[in-house]
Formats: sequence, structure tokens, C-alpha cells
Amino acid sequence: MVLDTVPPFVLVLAAAAIAAVAPRKVGHGAGFLATAGAAVISFFVADGTHIPMQLFGFETVLYQVDDFSRLMGLIFGFIGAAAVLYAYSSEADGKQTAAALGYVGTSLGAVFAGDWLTLVFFWELMAVTSTLLVWHYGGRAVRTGFRYAMAHGIGGSLVLAAVIWQYVEVGSFLFSEATGVVGPIAPALMAIGIGVNVGFIGLHTWLPDTYPSPHIAASVFLCVYTTKTGVYAMFRAFPEGHLWIAYMGGAMAVFGASMALLQEDMRRLLSYHIISQVGYMIAGIGIGTALATAGAFGHVFNHILYKALLFMAIGVVIYRTGIEDITEVGGLWRVMPVTFVAYLFGAAAISGVPGFNGFVSKSIVIEQAHEMHVFTIGSKSLPLGGNDVLWWLLIIGGVGTFMSFIKLGYYVFFHGEATISPEDARAGQSVSMLTVGGLCLAFGLFPGALFELLPYTKELLAEAHPYTANLVLEGVVLGVAGFVGFFSLKSTLARLTWIPDVDRIINPAMFYGGRALVRAVTETWAAVDRVAVAVTSGALRVGANPRRYAYTTAQRLPGVEAEARPNGGEPGTLDLRVSMGTSVFLIVAVLTLTLAALLL
Repeated sequence: MVLDTVPPFVLVLAAAAIAAVAPRKVGHGAGFLATAGAAVISFFVADGTHIPMQLFGFETVLYQVDDFSRLMGLIFGFIGAAAVLYAYSSEADGKQTAAALGYVGTSLGAVFAGDWLTLVFFWELMAVTSTLLVWHYGGRAVRTGFRYAMAHGIGGSLVLAAVIWQYVEVGSFLFSEATGVVGPIAPALMAIGIGVNVGFIGLHTWLPDTYPSPHIAASVFLCVYTTKTGVYAMFRAFPEGHLWIAYMGGAMAVFGASMALLQEDMRRLLSYHIISQVGYMIAGIGIGTALATAGAFGHVFNHILYKALLFMAIGVVIYRTGIEDITEVGGLWRVMPVTFVAYLFGAAAISGVPGFNGFVSKSIVIEQAHEMHVFTIGSKSLPLGGNDVLWWLLIIGGVGTFMSFIKLGYYVFFHGEATISPEDARAGQSVSMLTVGGLCLAFGLFPGALFELLPYTKELLAEAHPYTANLVLEGVVLGVAGFVGFFSLKSTLARLTWIPDVDRIINPAMFYGGRALVRAVTETWAAVDRVAVAVTSGALRVGANPRRYAYTTAQRLPGVEAEARPNGGEPGTLDLRVSMGTSVFLIVAVLTLTLAALLL
């Protein structure tokens, strides 16, 4: 059966090759069909399907289907199709969409891998294709793309090192041979390496630096695949959870929302909220219970929908106005009603408004954080917020999310009078946005439909009840707190936009440090080259006339006298007389060098 023998990424990568050379309409059509086909295959393929193979001489599994990979393939394929349609309507050229499809295809390859070696193979290709997607736009995207490539090169190298350590410990790369990553070294390397992809605090700077710089359609692809593939890999590495991963997720939720509040660049604000929302996913993975893990993957699914929707809506604003600063637009809801409705749906979903999908999955993670008082690692029981520290971090992140999207919506769509009258979204853009927005509402109103797609469906249907009075009240309170918080701090926040992130230090350090390293390597090579040339030139001169060179050298030695010869100073036989002291010196020197060579 074709579903069992053709991995979804094969279709998408074939479409990428077509898009690179075919006319624009043909390339985008192929991309849309391939990504939609990947979603269909992911939904219908039989559980347990796998394709074993040899990669670099090792036993690997190219294609493995379970509840987790199926979910990732389904949402990756669906949003890929919506993004291709949006890209076509946003005048993205064929080569850009070819790079985007390569990015989608390699991401699908990573989540359907059945072993660590195959996963890291596609992981690195994913970094390459996404870098090409950024670079294609030119301008400032070239420099941000370089920093993006550097970050993911470092992260990928750490993941590869962890995979090697895993093989040393287990003797196999297969997921089935061990429960996650084991040993004293591999877990730490894996957590940090994947931490680059998911945006751990301190390893996050590539994300808000890169995502605002390329074409608006490229940003829609970028906001989906890298971080969510990272969350999936974090689960594969730590399927039973981990205390510090949970707390890192909570910290990310607060940090990302806080930094988003300080931004005036629209896409940079959205980019910081990727960090915040991924924090909820990482917290769920870290807690490690069945419900928390299901909630984390539910939030992966939901976040892909509403974050892509938000980048689409804000992308239309930028596409129509050419403006990226929120303080330079306003009152657009009157002239761009479709885009405004799409933004409203996305903002409600990401903020966790009851009735939208973000509320459902976020509530599960927050509730699990509230209920978990003891976290077990091996034989040790450790407190996981006996004082609800993790729960409070996620709650504070929720308030910050409401404040951020009230801010973005207020400045872009309401603040002041519209000084410009741009056209609304084009037909293809509208179809993509309204389709995705409709799903954000549908999965919020009918959470059972979402639960049927998630891992641990039985546990979810039996135990997860997002629309309890307490959880709905909690969502309402967070919304009111966000509304009051933004409007009471609006003036203060406007004065705090100067507060820097650590990229103000990291980016110059990478630039000047890299330049110094390049210069050091270049100068060292030049010095070695000069020495090599000098030695070679000398050897050629000696080889051309060794008798003259020996005679000339002998004349320069102290205490040596040479008889003059009538043939221009070049003797037929070398007739030298030296002093006793010089003779002793030469003999001792030769013996010393010989002894040193023998000892070494």
C-alpha cells in the first residue's frame, strides 16, 4: 500500500525540486498538493508502519508511525498547504517556495524518523533549508541568516555529539532500544542542543533576530517547523519528563511574554511569543505525566495553527502598508476587516480565551503543573512546586500573553485614526487565514475532536475537562488582568522599549570574534605559506647548483678560510681549512642532534 511505503517527506521534497525549476504557478500548485497529501497520508497511515534501512552502515528506521509522529505529520502537512497558498498570494517567487518546501520536507523527515541517526540527519538538513529560505530575501536577512546558521550549527553539533554518546551507551541508534537518552553525558548535550531549537533562555536570540527579516510568507513557514520539531525531539529524548526542563519551560513562558511587551516591530513581538508559547509545551514535556504530555502536544498542534494565523495577518498588514513598526499604523480595522478578524481569532487563541483552541491545551498543561507536587527522577523524589512555582510561572506568562496581544491589536487596528487606506487581504491570503482561524475556533468549541488526534486519547477523554467553572474563570481572570495591566502600564511600556536583550552582546561578540578568528587563521596561514615558499625556493637553489651553495655556505662559517679558485669561486673540489674550535663545535652539534632524534 502506498501509504505504508512512501514517507510523506518524499512527496514534499519532490515538490520542492519542481518548484525550483517550474513556472511559479505550477511550482506552487505542486507544493500545495504535496503538503496536503502529506497531511492525508499522516492521518490515514497505519499505526506501527516502519521502513527499516541502513544509513552510513548502521541499522536505522527511515519511516516510523506512532501517535506522536502521526500528529506532527498531520499538522505539518496541513499548515504547509495553507502557507503555500498564502505564499502564492503574497507574490513569493518559486525559488523561495522551493526552499520553504525543502524545509517542510526535512522537518517531516525528522518527525517520522525511527532512530536518532536519521533524526539528526534530517535535523541538519532542516537547518540548511531554513537558512536558504531566510537568505533568499537578501538585504538584512543575509546577516540574520548567517547568525541563524551559526546558532543551529552549534545546536546541531551538540545533538550529534549526544547521539554518538547514546550509541556508545546503548549500542544502537533506534528509539526502541532505550527509553529516551541515557548515560551521564548524552542527556545534558541533548537538552542543550535541542534547547537551541526550542529557544531556551540564553540560547534564544536567533529567533527574534531572524524571523522578522525575510519575506512575510517565509516567516509563516519559519514560525512553525524549527521550534516544534525541537519540542518533538525533546519528548523523544526525555519521554518521562525532567524537573529542570519543566522549570525552563515556565521561565520561557514568562521571559518571552515580557520581552514581547517591549517590542515595537510587529514580527519581532510575535517571535518572542514563540518562545513564550513553546515554554508551555516544554513545561508539559518536563512534567512528564500522560496528561501533561498530551497537553504539550495539543499545544504544539494548536500553536502551529494560531501562530501561523498571526504571522499571516500581520504579514498582510506589512504587505499592504510596507510598515513594520506598530507605532506608525493605526485604525486599520475599518479598512482591513478580513485581516482584523483573522488577527482577532489568532490573538484570542494564543491568549487562551475560552472557546478557542489555545485555551484547551494551555489549560491542561497549567492544571497538570498545579496538581504535580512531587516529581520523581529515578529513585529520587523532588518537589515540583509544593508552592506551585511552575504553576505561577505559567499563569504570569498567560497574563503577559494577554497584555502583548492587546498591545499589538490596539496599536495596529484601533489606536488613532487610519492615516492610510490600504487594501485588505488578497483572495488566497483570506482563504488561508479564515480556514486556519476557523479551525482555531472549532477545536476550541469541540475539544473532543482535538483529543481524538492526540496521544493518550483515552486519558484525555476520561480526565481532561477544560470547560470546568474554575478553568473558565481562570481564563477570564487572566484576560481581565491582561486588559487592566496593559492600559495601566501603556505609557510605561512605551518608555521601556530601549531595554535590550542579550543579543546586543552576543551578536557583536560573534561578529567581531568571528572576524578576529578569521584574521588569525588567515595570518597564520600566510606565515606558514611564506615559510613554505622560502624553504622551497632555497631547496630549488641548492638543487640547481649544490657545489656552489656548499662552497658559499662554508665561506660564511666563522673560522673557515677557503682558497680562491680561478673559476669564479666555484671549486672543482672543496678545499677547506678550519680551526680546532670550529671542528669541535660542528662535531658536538651533529652528535647532539642525532641523540635528540633518537630519543624523540
